[in-house]
Amino acid sequence: MKFSEILRYLFFGILFGFVLVKSEVISWFRIQEMFLFDSFHMYGIIGSAVLVGLISIQLIKKFNIKDSNGDPIVISPKDPSTVRRYIIGGTIFGLGWSMVGACPAPLFILLGSGLSIFIIPIAFAAFGTWVYGATMHKLPH
Repeated sequence: MKFSEILRYLFFGILFGFVLVKSEVISWFRIQEMFLFDSFHMYGIIGSAVLVGLISIQLIKKFNIKDSNGDPIVISPKDPSTVRRYIIGGTIFGLGWSMVGACPAPLFILLGSGLSIFIIPIAFAAFGTWVYGATMHKLPH
């Protein structure tokens, strides 16, 4: 990987973090409001992201858009028999999100904004990733 690519990723990561902080997506109170159904704020942001993703996928398919290396973007269809595992995985993800008060990506932004307590969920997320890697050959895929 070239140094210029690393700088580009770093720039967009910092920009993404800035947007998440300013839109209050990393706010524990906003996340709590969402899970208690007290506010539409987070649902509006998530819904907007889903809508942008939907439109983007359709444009990629319609115009055969290529990635930054010029390779075609391939979107493989999902197997309907795997719906159960998506529901189980999504439920586990949502439970973890509600217990910690943050989605995995903003954990680093919260740590970077000075909330050092978030080193604990980051450590456990890394440990969970390691456990998955060590046991994935035994899991149904």
